[in-house]
Amino acid sequence: MLMRALSLLLAAGLLLAGPESSRAAGPTEGAAPPYDGDLMRLAEILGALHYLRPLCGVTAEAQRWRNEMQALIDTEQPSETRRTKIIASFNRGYSSYAEVYRSCTPAARMAVDRQLDEGGRLTHEIVVRYGGN
Repeated sequence: MLMRALSLLLAAGLLLAGPESSRAAGPTEGAAPPYDGDLMRLAEILGALHYLRPLCGVTAEAQRWRNEMQALIDTEQPSETRRTKIIASFNRGYSSYAEVYRSCTPAARMAVDRQLDEGGRLTHEIVVRYGGN
């Protein structure tokens, strides 16, 4: 499981190294990028992992997924409206699991595995499709 978590982080790092044009443009209003839906889902997954991983004993990751979310926002440099949506997705992921799990159960561990798998897949797809070279 740790390897998959690292894999997701590595893939997220590639995402953060996304197209130069998105970083150079800065925050602007306008059409959302074509990967926006996947990015919102990725933010939701990061929120879920921010809650579930420490719950399931991975205390070394207490702030890891939140920091990844902050790095994603810093790199995307979204408009204020889009930034609010990204943060809302993160918070939705966190709170949806916080409402259900008070302790780490087999179902919570399975949810972590699924979130890591989906997050890795989404990140890979975004990088491959929109990450430039």
